[in-house]
Amino acid sequence: MNAACTPDVPARPFALCAVLIAFTALAAAGTPALKVYFASDFKVQAYQQKAYAKAASSWKMPGDLPEVESKAVVTTTILEDGALGETKIHHKSGSAAWDAAGLAAIKAAAPFDPLPDSYPQPSVEVHFHFEYGP
Repeated sequence: MNAACTPDVPARPFALCAVLIAFTALAAAGTPALKVYFASDFKVQAYQQKAYAKAASSWKMPGDLPEVESKAVVTTTILEDGALGETKIHHKSGSAAWDAAGLAAIKAAAPFDPLPDSYPQPSVEVHFHFEYGP
């Protein structure tokens, strides 16, 4: 008789159960994601992609994670020279550390490139969504 099993239950279902439990724990952990939304009149995709890359490379995920399907939204204004205007947490995730990490990422990424000459406004509003989803 195998010590890990009762006589009427083979060992394999226990291994399968352990794998399913481990997979469920990983799925419940969530996945971090960054999404960036520019004002609707700002159409320069190359600029948007570069701003996303700067923010993403500055983001340091904290140890204190929010609940799955939570997000912090950091809003800012990028001025025509690329400097930041008002930058704040617009929506909290429920984790102060997650929110602070999102805010810190945007401040660390600055200055951004100057706004393109083709954009007629002196600044653009940007929303950075630091998500923690399934």
